Amino acid sequence: MKKLALHWKIIIGMVLGIIFGFIMNSINGGKGFVTDWIAPFGTIFINLLKLIAVPLILASLIKGISDLKDISKIKSMGLRTIGIYIGTTLVAIVIGLSIVNFIKPGEGMPQDTIEKIKEKYENNAGVTDKLTKAAAQKDAGPLQALVDIFPSNIFKAFAEASMLQVIFFALFVGICLLLIGEKSAEPLVKFFDSLNEVVMKMVDLIMLFAPYAVFALLANVIIAFDDTEILIKLLFYAFCVVGGLMLMIGFYLSLVWFYTKKSPLWFLKEISPAQLLAFSTSSSAATLPVTMERVEEHLGVDKEVSGFVLPVGATVNMDGTSLYQGIAAVFIMQVIWPEGLTFTNQLVIVATALLASIGSAAVPSAGMVMLVIVLESIGFPAELLPIGLALIFAVDRPLDMCRTVVNVTGDATVSMLVAKSLDKLHDPKPKEWDDNYDAVK
Repeated sequence: MKKLALHWKIIIGMVLGIIFGFIMNSINGGKGFVTDWIAPFGTIFINLLKLIAVPLILASLIKGISDLKDISKIKSMGLRTIGIYIGTTLVAIVIGLSIVNFIKPGEGMPQDTIEKIKEKYENNAGVTDKLTKAAAQKDAGPLQALVDIFPSNIFKAFAEASMLQVIFFALFVGICLLLIGEKSAEPLVKFFDSLNEVVMKMVDLIMLFAPYAVFALLANVIIAFDDTEILIKLLFYAFCVVGGLMLMIGFYLSLVWFYTKKSPLWFLKEISPAQLLAFSTSSSAATLPVTMERVEEHLGVDKEVSGFVLPVGATVNMDGTSLYQGIAAVFIMQVIWPEGLTFTNQLVIVATALLASIGSAAVPSAGMVMLVIVLESIGFPAELLPIGLALIFAVDRPLDMCRTVVNVTGDATVSMLVAKSLDKLHDPKPKEWDDNYDAVK
């Protein structure tokens, strides 16, 4: 009997998790059961992925840079990567603004619905937390994002999973390995090469637990929705976001098809486990180890490319988040501040959303924090900000799950484009967790 593919196992786990969550939502004490006995397994899974993210970035990037043998190649790869990321982010923002201006989901929303949402969510702890974080980020100096790239203590950066700091350190070490000569660098290069193989094997083992983990994660998400009436009222806005995200994935598939000459269906099939995990976890950072494994072994991107492009992308490439920010900002203005809907303000949204995507953390709901900054950049009244966030808060988590899928898909697409441009795209060589099991059992 043919073994069921991993992505089908994950989809089955997701569907069963959603069904189980709805059943538990309707049973007295069901929410408590899911929280106490089901959700922890999803948390364990995410913790395991985060556990290996830093050593994987460190090992793959250092090994990849040392394999380039030429410092000028680092500059070439870096410029191509950043350039393509900026280009796809601009496309995402334009798609988002085009959809929301054409469909106008915020016009005609009943006043009683607005009042109900305001009453329920305006003073919600989640909304208040987003406003506080946005204020702290706004108060930082203009070059604080640059300062934050350079760690003062690399072990602290490892412990806090500060991705940009880890990437900088890995690049620094990799460049220094090139400068000290191949003979002197060989022992350390072999160490990181071996570490990379070990961590990739960890990914294979962790993924055996993925179908059960996404069951737990989705069940926990479903029990969090306690007001289906408000969710239904916001479906029009949610459909605009999801429609824009689907168009963005279509754009990625066209890039893969035209530039790399690979089948879009093949691309989706091979990257689907990472997409499904991105949907379940709402975190590009937590999904990063799986994304790297799929891109390297199943899409055929060389480690030296994936080791650079994907960690950078998980930190600075937030196409789905940028698209969402454009739609959410205009939707909020359509509902409570229509006089702010000027062409100039929408140009400012494009620029601010682009910059905000670079500084947006690869964690759940970071996009809403950056949305506050986007709204403030166009002079949105401060007293209306809590109401604005309250308007979209009820559907933020499911939309966050969807936009994280786009973020991860964008990272994989750009890695293929960069690899193709550098002639670093080869035939895939997938590995299984038990490849060497017979020799050691």
